[in-house]
Amino acid sequence: MKKRYILLIDDNNIDCFIANHIIVNSQLADKVIMQNSAVEALVYLRKALECALDFPDLIFLDIAMPMMDGFAFLDELIKFKPVMDGDCVVVMLTSSGNDKDIDRAKAYSCVKDYFVKPLTLEMLERLM
Repeated sequence: MKKRYILLIDDNNIDCFIANHIIVNSQLADKVIMQNSAVEALVYLRKALECALDFPDLIFLDIAMPMMDGFAFLDELIKFKPVMDGDCVVVMLTSSGNDKDIDRAKAYSCVKDYFVKPLTLEMLERLM
């Protein structure tokens, strides 16, 4: 399943670089946008909807971020029409392998999978 537009949300620049490199080389996406905070990502997504711009098909989301964590982001994201309609799904990409975090993330209907960093080609193949 080829995704045309991926949004990567992570405050760690090294993790962003690695994930972006893997995604681009896999040819999973035609477009990859990176946001370094959940707050900035919400602003970006609201603007995309207001201006009728493309909305991502897939969001890779970290949990542990300053100002707003991944769960608070999900609480806001589920209100967006493309997410409610199932046109955008989320894959958690985080350093936490904690069972409580995994269960909490999978309680959101928009969360398709949960990966522990770093992103690998094998992880991406699971999405295809």
